[in-house]
Amino acid sequence: MDPLDQIAEARIHEALERGELRGLPGEGKPLRLDDDSAIPEEWRAAYRILKNAGFLPPELQLRKELRQAEQLLHQLPESERSRAHARLELLQLRLAISRRQPINLLLEDRYRQRLLERLDPVAPHESQTL
Repeated sequence: MDPLDQIAEARIHEALERGELRGLPGEGKPLRLDDDSAIPEEWRAAYRILKNAGFLPPELQLRKELRQAEQLLHQLPESERSRAHARLELLQLRLAISRRQPINLLLEDRYRQRLLERLDPVAPHESQTL
């Protein structure tokens, strides 16, 4: 334990002995701590400060925007969904790129459907583009 932690622990124990920490809200209840085990110990204080100030790491910010876009998409009337769907796809692409994961466009439903339509020799789809 580093010296700063030792000093803090000593002060807490002294305050407990004097009874200064009795009757506080939440007394006797477990603390609700965030799991920061994936964050290196030397960065945890900085992450907590940024989190408390409302800042998120880029990937978490993208995930938050994705959730908001998904909720918006479900609330919009069918006639107004195309632009929101395009935004959702853009956010999904940004998240995949930030993770450095390969993007398989054939797994994306809209892209696959449009590709199949263009490859279908029976249906005239020359005016459509990918």
